[in-house]
Amino acid sequence: MRSKSQKFFSRNVKLALEYDGARFFGFQRQNDKPTIQAELEKALSKLLNRPSKISAAAGRTDSGVHAEAQVVNFKTDSRLPLERIQKGLNALLPKEIVVKKAEEVRSDFHARFDARRKTYEYRVHHSKIRSPLLDGQVYRYPYPLNLKRMKQAARELVGRRDFKAFQASGSSAQTSVRRVHRLQIIPKGELIRFVIEADGFLYHMVRNIVGTLLEVGRGSLDLKDFNILLRKGDKTLAGPNLPARGLVLVRVCY
Repeated sequence: MRSKSQKFFSRNVKLALEYDGARFFGFQRQNDKPTIQAELEKALSKLLNRPSKISAAAGRTDSGVHAEAQVVNFKTDSRLPLERIQKGLNALLPKEIVVKKAEEVRSDFHARFDARRKTYEYRVHHSKIRSPLLDGQVYRYPYPLNLKRMKQAARELVGRRDFKAFQASGSSAQTSVRRVHRLQIIPKGELIRFVIEADGFLYHMVRNIVGTLLEVGRGSLDLKDFNILLRKGDKTLAGPNLPARGLVLVRVCY
């Protein structure tokens, strides 16, 4: 217990994390299952020599989803320099998780509520033959694709609209209306990157959108039915919910 002569020293520290989510059951802590949050809080508690929890995370990535720039913040009264916090955590965290940056932010900063936009990428390996170097990081798709038709459909998704056709069941979101600022399909060799930037995302929204665009590209869903899907929010016309392994949180804007 602090004496009255001691000054309370409070800091709000923001961390940028990169992680391979393959062996984790998502970001959020779960009982008896490995998660990113559980590993981070365990490392924080050991480093700061007291029980420590994060205050917030920019996004609660699902089981198997990766991140290049997940953002979290935590409050502490430790005077440990930021450089030592970063190095100390990286020494304690499992090899799949790294702290890329640590910085002190204003006391009311909140990693989730202050986020204005997030960018996700879904990565598809367009090949009939699997790649041992890419397995676990991409979704392999062996069928022919019409990229021009896919890009035409993707343009219809940019803007503010109701994305309920791409929302998985079990979502607690109060509204399915979101604004997509950017949706790019970027092919390079056998790798196709689907880059989606929005003010927020519904449960499995990106994985369902990419699954549907692949159906358009393959010819299993024509553009007329794609537009009906958007207009009516008809989930029965949507493509499959793709595996988590191809999804990466790449940027959070504040």
